[in-house]
Amino acid sequence: MQTWYHIIPKNTGLSSYVWIIFCLLPFFFIFRSSSVTEILVGIGMTLMFFLSYRLSFISNSGLVYLWVSIEMAISLIMTMLFGYIYFSLFLAFFIGNIHHKGGFLSLYIVHLTTTIAAITIVLFTQNESLFPQLPFIIISIIGVILLPFTIRYRNKQHKLEGQLQDANERISQLMVLEERERIARDLHDTLGHKLSLIGLKSDLAGKLVSVKPDTAINEIHDIRQTARTALKEVREMVSNMRGAKLEDEITRVQQIIEAAEMEFQFEGNTTLSNTPLLVENVLSMCLKEAATNIVKHSGASKCNVLIEQSETEVHIQIKDDGIGISDETQSYQGHGLQGMRERLEFVNGNLEIISENGTTLNIRVPNVIQQTEQEESV
Repeated sequence: MQTWYHIIPKNTGLSSYVWIIFCLLPFFFIFRSSSVTEILVGIGMTLMFFLSYRLSFISNSGLVYLWVSIEMAISLIMTMLFGYIYFSLFLAFFIGNIHHKGGFLSLYIVHLTTTIAAITIVLFTQNESLFPQLPFIIISIIGVILLPFTIRYRNKQHKLEGQLQDANERISQLMVLEERERIARDLHDTLGHKLSLIGLKSDLAGKLVSVKPDTAINEIHDIRQTARTALKEVREMVSNMRGAKLEDEITRVQQIIEAAEMEFQFEGNTTLSNTPLLVENVLSMCLKEAATNIVKHSGASKCNVLIEQSETEVHIQIKDDGIGISDETQSYQGHGLQGMRERLEFVNGNLEIISENGTTLNIRVPNVIQQTEQEESV
């Protein structure tokens, strides 16, 4: 069982002051007795109950059932001798904290049966001691019936919330690793080819500088231009990493499409609700990649973009009237489709390609369900 430093149960729906009253009430019932022996016995059992109650929370599983048995016996004796039944609520709370299903059910049945039996016996034999507090007795019985299941359910709920938090932290770590891998891929695609080209042209210029100076100068100019292009692409890539909003990206896409002398049509809304910036960045990058493919490869005369958000997902459709995509390309190996698919899978999205009367790309990403923190478990 978990470590326990408080006698007063928490998160049971009752104020701490109510539990303080339950802790002090037994002495009121005890001091109503006329016999000094009964008073001493009652005080001793009350102190023993609270000691056992604390030990039951901090003991290992083997001793827990011993302390609970002692508590049940004390509760029954207090009910029979003094008409004090409220220790049963403390027991009901503790039983709800037992993780083992068999132990929980066994103690629950025994506690409920013995409590109802003791109350029934006292009502028939000493009704003057319990009858005045009959409404509170009914409430206590309801607590004995419902409280263990309520506490057990709340403990399970808090445990699942803890597991969910751990899973979210793990996902965050994986997201960092995935982003690092993506950056590495982008850097390789952006710089790898151009740096190799610069190296080859530098070697060639070195060999030609004494033989064909004019040719060597041309190679040096090519090297300079390649380096500038690489620098420009790196800057663009870093700019993309800072985050791109759909509202800004759709404007750039329109400019690209219209610059290629194509007709551009847009439907929908670029303002997404409850969508993380990471998801919007992924959608923006995929939209940019799709527009680039249309300009470079489609031969289309018009491009339609639809952005819509339902209760379950964000849907972006990019459609053109071009030549379509071959079956080989639809295997996600060409025109940057592999990168689009990987980015979408990273946010649990998917990419659908329809090559009929042009090309239609359907991008779908499920909405993120926001989790609200619950009250901390006891």
